Amino acid sequence: MRAQRIRAGFVQTHPHFGQVSSNLERVERLVDAAPPFDLLVLPELFSTGYLFRDREEVASLAEPDDGPTVQSLLRLARERQALVVGGWPERAGDRVFNSAVLAAPDGSIRTYRKIHLFDREMELFDAGDRPFATWDVETAAGTLRIGVMICFDWVFPESARCLAVDGAELIAHPSNLVLAHCQDAMKTRCLENGVFAVTANRIADDDRGDLRLSFTGRSQIVDPRGTVLVRASDDREEIEVEEIDLEFARDKKITGRNDLLRDRRPARYPNLG
Repeated sequence: MRAQRIRAGFVQTHPHFGQVSSNLERVERLVDAAPPFDLLVLPELFSTGYLFRDREEVASLAEPDDGPTVQSLLRLARERQALVVGGWPERAGDRVFNSAVLAAPDGSIRTYRKIHLFDREMELFDAGDRPFATWDVETAAGTLRIGVMICFDWVFPESARCLAVDGAELIAHPSNLVLAHCQDAMKTRCLENGVFAVTANRIADDDRGDLRLSFTGRSQIVDPRGTVLVRASDDREEIEVEEIDLEFARDKKITGRNDLLRDRRPARYPNLG
């Protein structure tokens, strides 16, 4: 049975670089205190922090998909009988990816590897080697079709469009945002694709002495008409959960004659490659 209404939310966190165990413990305490939810999204690289010095440092903190971070998310999913999404540096053989995992209560996982790498990430990670994909996953409310993209993927309209064309009703968007425009751009991504999006960002700084980045917070949930349903502060750890009506994402009609996805003309877009 397709879910009609689900409770979707985000956790906005302040990870401390390299302190994986304490970051995981902090997140587990935050999630334990969260209101009931069917889906909860955590930030990109929430267990490690973001500002790696080099690829060797990434490799030292990277984990396989059965490592401590994914196991922590699976525990949360099982305990809350809900879906949990979060980002981690994934080790796969001699490659390292900036990945996000969707952990389900039944112990299964789905993994997305970040395709569009931002700035220094190009030196640190391998680019995602799988196409954008969506999954039908079970919640207590019924089946949800969900897609995942990570942070800088927002710049590329093709990211959300691929997920929408593949049937996504909601896009989970773990992020470590430093640019000023994503939160507003996601309103357009939702509007042009008729989907919900949950952007989970982090706050504060990664300060490595000679390297420093500040993150923008303002995690949010946006509906298929581009309306921000809830937005967090720019400087506090927060959890927000909203009940959303998925029928809103399934109706792609713009007018009585126009349909957002049906009216596409891919044969006329040959230069998109």
